[in-house]
Amino acid sequence: MTNVLYDVPGPRAKRRNLLYTVVFLAALGVLIWWVVLSLADKGQLEWSKWAPFFTDSRTWSTYLLPALENTLVGAALAMVIALPLGALFGIARLSDHWWVLGAAGTVVEFFRAIPVLILMLFANAAYSQFTDISPSSRPLYAVVTGLVLYNASVLAEVVRAGILALPAGQTDAAKAIGMRKGQTMTYVLLPQSVTAMLPALVSQLVVIVKDTALGGAMLGFSELLASVRPMSANYGANTIAGFTVVAVIFVALNFALTTFAGWLEGRLRRGKKSTGAVVGVDAVEELATPGEHVGQAEETK
Repeated sequence: MTNVLYDVPGPRAKRRNLLYTVVFLAALGVLIWWVVLSLADKGQLEWSKWAPFFTDSRTWSTYLLPALENTLVGAALAMVIALPLGALFGIARLSDHWWVLGAAGTVVEFFRAIPVLILMLFANAAYSQFTDISPSSRPLYAVVTGLVLYNASVLAEVVRAGILALPAGQTDAAKAIGMRKGQTMTYVLLPQSVTAMLPALVSQLVVIVKDTALGGAMLGFSELLASVRPMSANYGANTIAGFTVVAVIFVALNFALTTFAGWLEGRLRRGKKSTGAVVGVDAVEELATPGEHVGQAEETK
């Protein structure tokens, strides 16, 4: 039996796939068991390592919550700046003017090719040499700058691809009723492409949240991951417990972000299906042949 995209597996293929699944799950179970035994041998699973997260509020008020606030502030600033900047460069890459197209393409390709950590390091050095920003605030500025430069370039390509994915008839229809290119982009192409671009945009926003950890590793930015080291020093070397709790917090943040995006995408799709003016036959004929209707009206008079 054959499907459009693949051949439906037969009885032998099904048995083989089942065998592969069982072997993989068995190997995964052995690996997890080995990790748990190793952690237990090193004392990392003792209750004393995990108890501070449940019994001592200072673990949260002194380390985790302030670090979470810094992570959210850095990620939110980067998102707010990178989204419109990426949309601007994405639209500029579709310009009819060669100098706009070339400049936007050069900027996007340049910053997209550089690792975000190097951008953060360069930004930190530049702020140190050429500005009066205090050393305590400089890591935040450097992290946000690196995230904005890299992710705005990636988002520009997402926007450009989303617009180009629309049927060419949308642009032709806008031109047929006399809309300029700016009006076509603002009122026709962008609103329709937002729904298609939303999954890619959200995945890039998740990357922004996770990449704030690079600033903690290299620049001393007090974000979630960086809070594990001082917390472990004060609570009996509970490094594994600290990393586990931080990982759970990151998972919860990104899950909340993707859940909200899924709700927003569904709402946008339902809105497009349920709204919109219905144009009657008479109105279409009047738009197509306005002169005839004017003549008929005069004859009636």
